[in-house]
Formats: sequence, C-alpha cells, structure tokens
Amino acid sequence: MRERDIERKLVVETVRRRGVALKFVSPGCIGVPDRIVMLPDGKMGFVELKAPGKKPRPIQVRRIQQMRKMGFKVFVIDGVEQIGSVLDAIGE
Repeated sequence: MRERDIERKLVVETVRRRGVALKFVSPGCIGVPDRIVMLPDGKMGFVELKAPGKKPRPIQVRRIQQMRKMGFKVFVIDGVEQIGSVLDAIGE
C-alpha cells in the first residue's frame, strides 16, 4: 500500500465521522504534517502520513516534537489499521 492510499482512507474515514482532513501546506516552513484533521466539537489534530514501514525525516521529527511541546496532538500513520485509533484520540 502506498502513502497516498493511506491518506485517501484517512480522508474518507474523517468525513464519515463528520469531519474534514485538510491538506496542510506551509510555504517557507518545511517538515509540517500532511493533514490537519478537524472533527466535531472543536477537536483538532495533525497527521503525518508515511508508506508502511517508513519513518518521518529528521526535520519532520523536529517539527512534530515542536508542535507537541506546544500542546498540539500530532500523529504519524503508516498503516490503515492506525486510522481509527488516531481519529479516536483526536476526538477525545
């Protein structure tokens, strides 16, 4: 399975839960997560998607750590089986 297939399933499942998974692009700031996931009741998290078995690049790891230190929920998904639990955690 490719990263884009996992990403597509994340978007579909987010919409099924009445949310949106917006593509996150930040010109001038590298290493940001791929998607901003927003669920009902003001719940939000960031998701970095990877192909199965792949890991974030060092700049992505630093950006994820930076965002988590600020209190944001940030997740890395490299398999479709992780999507449900990540969306559950964002929705908490």
